[in-house]
Amino acid sequence: MRLKQLFLICTLFGLTFTSCNKDDDDDGVTTVPERDRGEQAVEDDEALVAYLSTHFYNYEEFETPPENFDYRIRIDTIAGENSDKTPLIDSDKLVEKIVDDEDVEYSLYILKVREGGGRMPTFADSTLVGYKGELLNGNIFDQNMAAPVWFDLPGYITVNSNGRLARFGGVIPGFSESLTEFRAATNYTVNPDNTITWEDYGIGAVFVPSGLGYFSMGQSGIPAYSPLIFEINLYRALEADHDGDGIPSWMEDLDEDENLFNDDTDEDGYTNHSDPDDDGDGTPTREEIEILEDGTLVFPDSNNDGTPDYLDPDVFKG
Repeated sequence: MRLKQLFLICTLFGLTFTSCNKDDDDDGVTTVPERDRGEQAVEDDEALVAYLSTHFYNYEEFETPPENFDYRIRIDTIAGENSDKTPLIDSDKLVEKIVDDEDVEYSLYILKVREGGGRMPTFADSTLVGYKGELLNGNIFDQNMAAPVWFDLPGYITVNSNGRLARFGGVIPGFSESLTEFRAATNYTVNPDNTITWEDYGIGAVFVPSGLGYFSMGQSGIPAYSPLIFEINLYRALEADHDGDGIPSWMEDLDEDENLFNDDTDEDGYTNHSDPDDDGDGTPTREEIEILEDGTLVFPDSNNDGTPDYLDPDVFKG
């Protein structure tokens, strides 16, 4: 019960978090003339490589944890008494992930200090994350390490306050692409003081070019075209079913491009993962699929035309 209460509180915090969330109705967003994405990608990568070459993290503490070590990543400049430290760019924990977004290839640098031992989230899932976000100059623009936040990674389509369809939730691509490289905790313990001790959770940091962040859309504390750094602890990863139709959202990515927002079978504006009646035939998707006792999904094809009933408007229940 205590854990459920904490998760509810964390969810409410997540609704107000703007540093990672996308929201079509965001206020206070500053737009500047947009630069060429390819050129900016090159500039950002140079800045990130320079940062990674001149900074290190507290790898020695992770290798030989001191008493009461909090397993937090701390990054500092290689200088003075730290001049002999191994730079991030040379760490065997740093991986480069190439992400194609809007026809531009970006280098996303992920520091995988500990992968974690639990479930690895998909691009369509919900995750409980402790995080700290900062700029390359060290300015912190948001953080919730002590009070983790639930993030709906892709977001969904619904009606906004003006009665129009809009996209809600979701996170910037760099944040989502990094979380899918870690695993959640294997277990947890609720302590007498109502805090939680997590076991074998994912620990890392991600270095994000602006094209996988906010690009030209300045946010509070984040100037336009800013590369970003996030320290992340991944505690939980839950398989999402945004529309409650019985089909996990990741399975509603019909073209398997990891973009849920270009899959809309009945073209009604509600993407399949946001639509409880995917083919628009009046019969809810949940009534056109079968869920076996062991959780296996079966997709009947009554007329044997190669299209499952839930995606076939010619098959419906009267």
